Amino acid sequence: MKSENIPSIIQAQALANLYQTQKIIIAEAGNGAAARQDYDQLHLQNALYLDLDSQLAEVPENAANGGRHPLPKIEKFGETLISLGISKDDHIIIYDRKNGANAAARFWWMLKSAGFEKVQVLNGGFQAALQANLPMDDHLVIPQKVNPYPVDSWKLPTVGIKEVEAFASDPKSIVIDVREPIRYDGKTEPIDLVAGHIPGAINIPFAENLNANGEFLSPEVLRSKYERALNGTDPENIAVHCGSGVTACHTLLAMDYAGLKIPNLYVGSWSEWSRNEKPIATNT
Repeated sequence: MKSENIPSIIQAQALANLYQTQKIIIAEAGNGAAARQDYDQLHLQNALYLDLDSQLAEVPENAANGGRHPLPKIEKFGETLISLGISKDDHIIIYDRKNGANAAARFWWMLKSAGFEKVQVLNGGFQAALQANLPMDDHLVIPQKVNPYPVDSWKLPTVGIKEVEAFASDPKSIVIDVREPIRYDGKTEPIDLVAGHIPGAINIPFAENLNANGEFLSPEVLRSKYERALNGTDPENIAVHCGSGVTACHTLLAMDYAGLKIPNLYVGSWSEWSRNEKPIATNT
């Protein structure tokens, strides 16, 4: 699925060049009213806006059923893309205001999983764009009309709660928890109902994919980091999760950028696991 010539991360200067030379689709991904307000006040020129809760997830009444941000039905996601004027052959650049850790990486994963090839996340996000003096305005973007096209299956691997439970007890498998250590250790839980982690899961915080400036580490450094952590484990036997299946995509993005095969996403993540009377471990 991966396009050999297009890395999953794009630098701000490279985007500046694309503005001048190619037709691209730019999208800002956010979550909630405050994020939308930020976009309305100032965004990259010609950037569309996508909302995590309403367009990149199918939020359930009870997070025990798939977590806080389950994937929408693939057909609904396809309709969202058409409504935004996004076609299969488009070159799509995504950013958010949290260095890819909010909704940008989730949108990237969904597009790649839906079969889109030319998809990149802006390194450093909105702040990097500001520093690079990329063109910005507050204009409302009207999507172009596109003909309907089939988007009928998620092509990247996912696992459910039963598979994760089996992975966690299998020495040949790895469950990666990408939340910050204080949540993994069970010392605090600001979002979900119970603190702790899946027994047997290892903690590789997504923030460690970034340098002090909020930009992704180089592909070489990321590859070395994950190869050491995974120790040759087959990607089919690796499940990556976070709180609700969003920031886990940040780590999947980093691994893809490093040239590694994308492992399983556990979409339900801790928000589902912790609500289903599953065993919980802490380091308190």
